[in-house]
Amino acid sequence: MIITTAKTDKVGIIASTLCIIHCIATPFLFLAKSCSASCCEASPKWWSALDFLFLLISFFAIYQSSKNSTKNWVKYAMWTSWAVLLAALLNQKIHPFSLFEYAIYFPALMLVALHIYNLKHCQCKTDNCCTN
Repeated sequence: MIITTAKTDKVGIIASTLCIIHCIATPFLFLAKSCSASCCEASPKWWSALDFLFLLISFFAIYQSSKNSTKNWVKYAMWTSWAVLLAALLNQKIHPFSLFEYAIYFPALMLVALHIYNLKHCQCKTDNCCTN
């Protein structure tokens, strides 16, 4: 149990960090392309699909980590951060609301911080300490 939880926290940290890097890199990578093209082109579909891949990986990492976390508030904070990240990502794709452009970074950073906290402070010391 402890090995699985530690691994899923690490996967969550990596997925959230890659998501942040992906979000930061996107404007820079496609700014050069759009400036050189005659018309502003959107990013490729595969690049946009990475958002949802990171979100899916993060979902499973949170699911496994929260099953074995010893602190309920960390579980709820992880799921809340994930839901806010999903909402921000969907808003970025379909634009139903005008949000702060960098709103997507806060929940992603929260997930990194929560996975690190969970990894360091919320691990079961024995296999039967978790109630879930």
